[in-house]
Amino acid sequence: MPGDPLQPVFGGETPFDATASEIESRAELDTHLAKRSLAGLIVLGLRLDEQCPDFTGVDVSGTLFVGCRLAGPEVEMDLISRGAHLVPPFEARPYPTHPAHLYTPDDLALGFVQDGFAGMYDTRVYEHFLAHGGAAPDLREAIGQRLHDAGIDNALGKALAAWVGQHDARGAVGIMGGHAEPRGSAAYRMAATLAWRLAGAGRLIVTGGGPGVMEAANLGAYFTGRPADELDAAIDLLAPAPKFMDHDPYTAAALAVRTAYPAPAAADVVGRLTHGGLALPTWLYGHEPANLFAGQIGKYFSNAVREDTILRLARGGIVFAPGWAGTVQEVFQAATKTFYRTDGPSGAFVFLGVEHWSALPVEALLRPLLARSPHGDQSDLIVVTDSVDEAMAALTH
Repeated sequence: MPGDPLQPVFGGETPFDATASEIESRAELDTHLAKRSLAGLIVLGLRLDEQCPDFTGVDVSGTLFVGCRLAGPEVEMDLISRGAHLVPPFEARPYPTHPAHLYTPDDLALGFVQDGFAGMYDTRVYEHFLAHGGAAPDLREAIGQRLHDAGIDNALGKALAAWVGQHDARGAVGIMGGHAEPRGSAAYRMAATLAWRLAGAGRLIVTGGGPGVMEAANLGAYFTGRPADELDAAIDLLAPAPKFMDHDPYTAAALAVRTAYPAPAAADVVGRLTHGGLALPTWLYGHEPANLFAGQIGKYFSNAVREDTILRLARGGIVFAPGWAGTVQEVFQAATKTFYRTDGPSGAFVFLGVEHWSALPVEALLRPLLARSPHGDQSDLIVVTDSVDEAMAALTH
């Protein structure tokens, strides 16, 4: 993806995501062209205006081209006349209207080296988002954003299916907490250490992709397989740029740590998720610098979809580090899912920071609420602690 958000993923005779009905790479497309049929298939986000494929004599009845760039209107009209359906990419937008796969830190940070925070891909998309109405976009922009988020949904589902294929479906642990927690603080170090241990135990770390506690969690997962003293050293390198609103030094420090401690080369999406976990941020909060330690990033325009997705995925439990309104909202949104078992049985609710969660007495409300669940008393899921060991025990028993 670097340099072009429509660059296809690698693929071949075997679909890269095991989804036989969807084509997401040029190599995969070519195998079908050789068989002279794309009938009923979906072609996602490919650059077909370069080294243009020959569709002559190829059955395209019912083929759906979504977000693909074709060589010109003649090709488009020919495909439509023979039964294909086209959802073209929206031009003059800095983001793909149907990404075929999740973002990486390199994708979001593209342009930083040359032009700083203002020139990053991530920032350019945010500026476009603001210029077109922010959370209330005009209709044309809204359609483009919804198509983008649908592409992220699709890519996320396949990435997680691949991960679950090699792990337990209940192995994803959400880590929530304050975005303003400075790098190097005790809460930051605790979140990073807990995530490092969880990732080492085979858990997938899932965060909201922001700074503060969320960055700490993805950082801990990024260092899985490395010794604890290297994680501590990395936090020490980050600590001189503690505040995320200092955009350029904050981002530069993250990139410096990635350079000093490069992630292992990953052959597939499971490898990328293993080192750094998953982050699901939103351009609604695009003033926050991108979290550059996640292995895969599903960045959304819709905050509501993104919030629900984080909590839905965290089947192995959720850690709530100290946070305020946003974190408390997530607590009770998660509690609703657990109460009704909307997504099946829930893991533990681990509240890190006894003093903080005593000042915000969510436990006093949650225990009697979860005790009255129609699926039986679930109040025993709640753990309030200052101990990483106790948190680990609750999340890995």
